[in-house]
Amino acid sequence: MSQTANRDEVVVDFDAQTAIIEAIDVVKTYETGRIRVDALRSVNLTVNRGEMVAIMGPSGCGKTTLLNCLSGLDEIDSGQILIAGTDLAQLSDRKRTSFRAQEMGFVFQFYNLLPVLSAVENAELPLLVSGTGTREARERALNILDQVGLREWADHRPAELSGGQRQRVTIARALVNDPAIVWADEPTGDLDSHTADEVMALMRDLNQRNQQTFVVVTHDPRIGDMCDRIIQMHDGEIVDDGRNGGQ
Repeated sequence: MSQTANRDEVVVDFDAQTAIIEAIDVVKTYETGRIRVDALRSVNLTVNRGEMVAIMGPSGCGKTTLLNCLSGLDEIDSGQILIAGTDLAQLSDRKRTSFRAQEMGFVFQFYNLLPVLSAVENAELPLLVSGTGTREARERALNILDQVGLREWADHRPAELSGGQRQRVTIARALVNDPAIVWADEPTGDLDSHTADEVMALMRDLNQRNQQTFVVVTHDPRIGDMCDRIIQMHDGEIVDDGRNGGQ
């Protein structure tokens, strides 16, 4: 997936890596005034290339914090996070941002689509930001919209789309750069159960068809059951990593 490019690109052979995500004794603490919150407590985790895993647990257990730390959106206090063998902490801010843009896609609960842009314009945005030419970006955006079943809605703005359609545009935007990893934080949380099932079925199909790794934060057991394994968290710790009953 990574190709030779500009000086900011981190070249990684993802296909040669079995363990695409590794967390080693990861600690993350938040302090606000006199309050100290141990958000992640010595978390150890391995995700293999092409897996689709769910991170589950009660509210406030550290699910989203773990996703943000694994993806490099948040810094950690101690420990190590490796993405296909690359230590995120060893990259400069610029290279880490470039690495995320090249190799990661993000799907959020509330879409985060730009309301003034059409579906295809939203989908092509990551490519334009990373310097892809306008013609190539439009062609790739239309192709990915076709994959998520929205080609005929390409010129519609988010307000003209249903919740399920908006989430499909979000998925298209996350996949347009052909990322190695897709991070999804409660991707079906704002959808009814029928639409949620459709969106998850789409993500599962793309995961299996493209062998992309999906990490999904969810509170919905039905969503977890559609993944390869379920990682259970409680009070900032992984209490069951889904491998033979736990760690």
